[in-house]
Amino acid sequence: MKKSWLIIMLFAFIIGLCANYYFNGPSRHQPPTQILDFKGSDNKAVNIFDPQDPRIRIVYFGFTRCPDVCPTSLAMLSAALKQLNAAEMKRIRPMFITLDPERDSGDDAQKYAHYFHSKMEGFSGSLEATKILANRYGVIFQKTELQDSALNYTIDHSSYFYFLKPDGTLLKKVPHTLNPQPLILAIQNLEKDNMT
Repeated sequence: MKKSWLIIMLFAFIIGLCANYYFNGPSRHQPPTQILDFKGSDNKAVNIFDPQDPRIRIVYFGFTRCPDVCPTSLAMLSAALKQLNAAEMKRIRPMFITLDPERDSGDDAQKYAHYFHSKMEGFSGSLEATKILANRYGVIFQKTELQDSALNYTIDHSSYFYFLKPDGTLLKKVPHTLNPQPLILAIQNLEKDNMT
């Protein structure tokens, strides 16, 4: 009986260690170790983690042909940005990164982002670079074929706003919202939380 109990406790301990590593491990909170190739306006290369730019990145991952979640999320981010003062706006760099680089060029992503707010930047990278970046922050996405549709496929994806240090370190994430207030509070708390 004691041996069975010991095996169960050991197994539970190992599961706990694995869960702790998965949720709190270094991959989600440390900056990217490689430079990823992304393009923005006019399909020009851009370093989204430029160390010379001290602003906190607020990143939303989506795609330009998204019928509902992306437009709603970016509209909420836009509404939040419109309620910030000039000093708060100077501390942040809002970004949209496409999860559909097959159809969305850097220029497409930039135009889409600008539709929602003039300070929002849009980027597209290779599928490989997109997967690396998405995996780093736990973004879940997959291509789903559409029968009898001119679009041929859609992208199913998670919906969060990722607050990142200039080096790419994850500070916090805010889930999809139908109200800009959680985003406003998160932005205003950056200084209070000493995240800038």
